[in-house]
Amino acid sequence: MMKLLLTGCLLLGGIYAQAQAVTYENARKKAQASFDNAINAIREYKDAEAIRYLQEAIRTEPNFADAYGQMGITYVQMKKYAEAIASFEKLQQLDSSGLRPALLSYSRALAGNGRFAEALQMINRYLQISGRKNPKAEQQKASYEFALKAPSGQVPFEPHNLGDPVNTKDPEYFPSLTIDDKTLIFTRRVDGKNEDFFISRRDSAQWQPAADMGEPVNSAFNEGAQQISQDGEMLVFTGCEFPNGRGSCDIYYSLKTKDGWSAPKNIGAAVNTRDWESQPCLSADKQTLYFTRETPDNGADIFMSQRQPDGRWGTAEKLGPNINTPGRETTPFIHADNQTLFFASNGHPGYGGMDIFYSRRQPDGAWGTPVNLGYPINTIDEDASLIVAADGKTAYFASDRTDSRGALDIYSFELYPAARPLPTLYVTGYVYDAKTQERLTTDLELTDLETGFTVARVQSSDSGRYLVPLPVGKAYAFNVNKRGYLFYSGNFSLPQEQAGVPPEKNIPLQPIEANAVVVLHNIFFESKQYTLQPASKTELDKLVKLLQENAGLVTEISGHTDNVGSDEDNLLLSTNRAKAVVAYLTEHGIAADRLRAKGYGETRPVADNDTEEGRAKNRRTEFKVVGL
Repeated sequence: MMKLLLTGCLLLGGIYAQAQAVTYENARKKAQASFDNAINAIREYKDAEAIRYLQEAIRTEPNFADAYGQMGITYVQMKKYAEAIASFEKLQQLDSSGLRPALLSYSRALAGNGRFAEALQMINRYLQISGRKNPKAEQQKASYEFALKAPSGQVPFEPHNLGDPVNTKDPEYFPSLTIDDKTLIFTRRVDGKNEDFFISRRDSAQWQPAADMGEPVNSAFNEGAQQISQDGEMLVFTGCEFPNGRGSCDIYYSLKTKDGWSAPKNIGAAVNTRDWESQPCLSADKQTLYFTRETPDNGADIFMSQRQPDGRWGTAEKLGPNINTPGRETTPFIHADNQTLFFASNGHPGYGGMDIFYSRRQPDGAWGTPVNLGYPINTIDEDASLIVAADGKTAYFASDRTDSRGALDIYSFELYPAARPLPTLYVTGYVYDAKTQERLTTDLELTDLETGFTVARVQSSDSGRYLVPLPVGKAYAFNVNKRGYLFYSGNFSLPQEQAGVPPEKNIPLQPIEANAVVVLHNIFFESKQYTLQPASKTELDKLVKLLQENAGLVTEISGHTDNVGSDEDNLLLSTNRAKAVVAYLTEHGIAADRLRAKGYGETRPVADNDTEEGRAKNRRTEFKVVGL
């Protein structure tokens, strides 16, 4: 009679008919002893040791069918699916009826090796023979059917181990990157015990040996699941059983200072509860925090919290049903483009276990239908915790593949084009007072001119420095606001070919005083027309807000043209454009006696009209303070 240990339970199987097959009952005692040792090892969760005993049994009895069946099942538990398939195939050669107790495991081995059609046949055979309901088997069957219908089929996937500078015999996982792709921070479970954070810097194309981040971030307590902000100035992470914790695990943060990292602080009651909060991820502008919350009643879901104007975090809200399901959703990662969200789920249709999905932000701000990343990025096992670099194509994840240094290692691979986020650069520079040259701390806002969607809101540092991540291939309105100053208005494009070359832009702010002038770069008209284009709305609303906050301000809105066309036509066009802006402001509550519309035509050029670039600069709308 055949002996098989299925998922930790001893199961007696069918009787062999073939004469060449050796069962436990007619095996030599030495082979029986080896088999018994293997069973004991499995009961103690020592699968590798069990395999050695089973191989020893087969050396004694080459046709030992029980040993081949148990070896296949054990290899499945170890996720060594190719080896499991070879064992089951040998078992089938010896006695096909002996496969019956192992059909479920055999189907999993086939699916684990990407042979989903065969896996489906095998599990259908199992369900037919068993004749009773088996929810686990039905779930596996649904996963195999999904795999066979998946529109992407098998996707490109060639993972590369980051090597000895990053990976060791200890588990390494939860990688995170700064936007310049030069700083990698990850979690390492040192000696299989305490989790700590390590940091590696990229020198040219090579990662340098990782160093312990040390105190005060690392401590005797359990820190894990961290993420470095895109600008490298803030670290968010999970802290469990901390003395000041609100629940078993809370989210904490640390800020980079001139003296190193600050002591970790609890991110607060708006985010942390008596439940389990973990796996935090910041949007590129550090204005939105995504994280996982797990409760006894609802399982694991993805939440978000937005930073309020006073710098505090708002009450966390669950993402909608397009993302969260009755199943588990974990490991959120928002790409630097602020439009692509990656996460893991077992509630959306997938290959089995947790799969990785991505969702695109829609024009109305909602999240689109999630897309499964496909096989073999996703497998029948647990797949989660994927991040993508700013270039949109280099992905990082943790795995215990055959070339690991001994446990989980960090790998990278090139993400296939359909799943890539928008390649993202960053604009950097500093903000300063146009009169005194003093550096200023202030708010900066970037808006997609095509959609009107606010791509990023950031604040400059104490030294006036800022860093704003932006997807390439788009045009942006750049607005900078600070009380006591006229807002700065700019626009620029990041063409696709600029990828890899971040621009630098230093921003002067003009104090509010008589005769102060600011060019409204984001007021748009069609050529030779004076009807405001929809893309002008963002800038006009900023102007409304400025006038509301400075109730005594009296202003002149002036229109200017290039020298193309007659003097009379240009004067009329510039006047009508100025009037269009004033009309918008009065329609939005600004008193008409505070506004003057003036057209100057081509009489006040600021650049050479002999070039298209110069003519474009001369076609402008200006805002001037004429009274306080």
